[in-house]
Formats: sequence, C-alpha cells, structure tokens
Amino acid sequence: MGAVNFVCPNHDVVPISQCLSLCPHHIRCMGKPTLEAVANSVKDRKLGRKYSVTELISGTREIFLKKTSDYSVNPQSQIFAMHGTAVHSICEQHSPSFAITELRLSNEIFTGQIDAYGDLLGNGKHILLDYKVTSSYKAAIALGFYKVDEPTGEVYKTGIKKGQPKTRKVVKKDGVRHLFEWAVQLNAYRMLLEEHNFPVEEMYIQMYVRDYSLRTASERNINQPIYLLKINRISDTWLKRYFLEKKDRLDYALKNNILPQYCSGRESWGGRKCSEYCNVFDVCNKAYQASLAMDANSHAA
Repeated sequence: MGAVNFVCPNHDVVPISQCLSLCPHHIRCMGKPTLEAVANSVKDRKLGRKYSVTELISGTREIFLKKTSDYSVNPQSQIFAMHGTAVHSICEQHSPSFAITELRLSNEIFTGQIDAYGDLLGNGKHILLDYKVTSSYKAAIALGFYKVDEPTGEVYKTGIKKGQPKTRKVVKKDGVRHLFEWAVQLNAYRMLLEEHNFPVEEMYIQMYVRDYSLRTASERNINQPIYLLKINRISDTWLKRYFLEKKDRLDYALKNNILPQYCSGRESWGGRKCSEYCNVFDVCNKAYQASLAMDANSHAA
C-alpha cells in the first residue's frame, strides 16, 4: 500500500517501478535521478506502530488512506517538497560541529526528526530550529501580515463611484499569526528533546520563501528569501492530549479498517487541500461516492 503510480504529463497512470525501469513514452518528463528521488520521497516510512509528528498533525482520514490504499502521485507536484529536502541536506552539511542535526527521537506517542539544535543564533541559548520551504502567502500569514483599505483623502470625480472616497491597500503587521501546524510540530520536537535531556530555550522556524522576488510577494510585504519566525511554547499537557487523541483515532481506524470521518477544516485548509494538494484525493472521493450510493440504497430499501 502507498504511492505506487506516477501520473504522466499526458495523464497516463504508470506504475512507479515501470516508470523508473523503462519510460513508456519516447522521452522522460524529467531526469531519472529526479524521478527516483520523488519515488523515494513518497514512500511510506515504516516506523513500527509509532507515527511521526507530521502524520499525526495531518488529517486522520488522509493518513489512513495513505497507509491502506494504493494511490498515484504527479511527480511535478512533489518538486517543492524536494526543495525542502535539498535545503535540509545543504544545512546539515554546513552545520557547526557543536550542533545536532537530523536527529530522530521518539517517545510513547510519536517519533520526530530534529532539523537542528544547539547555539545556532550566536546568543548562547539552546535553540531548536526547523527549516521550511514555503510560499510568500504562507510566510505572510505566518508573520501576521494582512491588508486593509485606508482612505487616501481623495474622492472619485467621475464614474459610478463619483463622490466616494478613494482607498489604497496597506499592509499591517499586527495580525493573528496563522501557524498552528508549525507551532504544534515544533513544540512536539521540543518535547522530544527535553524528554531526552536536551534543554530548549527558544524555538524558530527558518522560512525559505521560494517566490520572494515576485511582485505578488512584494505586495504581501515579503521581500527577502529567509525569515526567522519565533515559535512560542505550548503546554506539554495540551500537546499530549492532542497527539494521543489523534493517535487513538488513527489506531482505531487501522485496527478496525474503518474509514475515518472527513478531515477537519483546519486539516484540509478549508477544503482547499483536497483537490489541489492531497495525494489521496481520488481514493477519498471514490469512498465518498460509495458512501452516497450506500445511503441511497438503504433509503430505497
């Protein structure tokens, strides 16, 4: 079970093994080393009965389907994720000798891999640092940037808006920081470190903004490639309750082979993740159509 097929540019579905062995088309859509790296990145990591932090933060239905279904992925859609892997690799190679990098730890609930830990900012503190390759949109909302209309002091002199005040878009920097998943993930890593006797004094996300040079990024007040985002501490009691609930829910679904309820609005990004970014959307949609048919048959009976 897991990602077993690639979706070609012409929408053909080809087994990954076949794609890597001999492309069925006259020329590959990208270099074979890249395709092999993509194939490796979408493998289901067999970690015994322990789930990773990122798995438990994801929607329970999504992870259940990834672990119990064969599904297809478009290699093109995985490239940005590979950018993240490349960034991790580069930073690991150039980390100082006193820093800890790519360390995997676990407890009774989950397992997680620490990107970097140590006196990484030169302030003499034990820092937990996590690398994220992201978009200017995600960076802006994580930093609390938002736009408001401010009057310019002028009015429209013609047209249907004649006499109405003119406004301009202004970026404010005091908004709510939308970073729930990142904050929970980093605090889970902090908890793992502290449980293994590594003190953590501060936590940061180092955001690599892939589209920082575009005009749309500038309009969002994003104008540099890297931002450090400080993450506040979350109660260990709350974290354990959150992850235990997610773990129990996934354990129950897998043990009883029961498809979990739909992902929450937060887990599905308000539904936007489903059709655009979820690799098991087609499998999920088929399950949804099957449930509709069952409901219709039961009502008919």
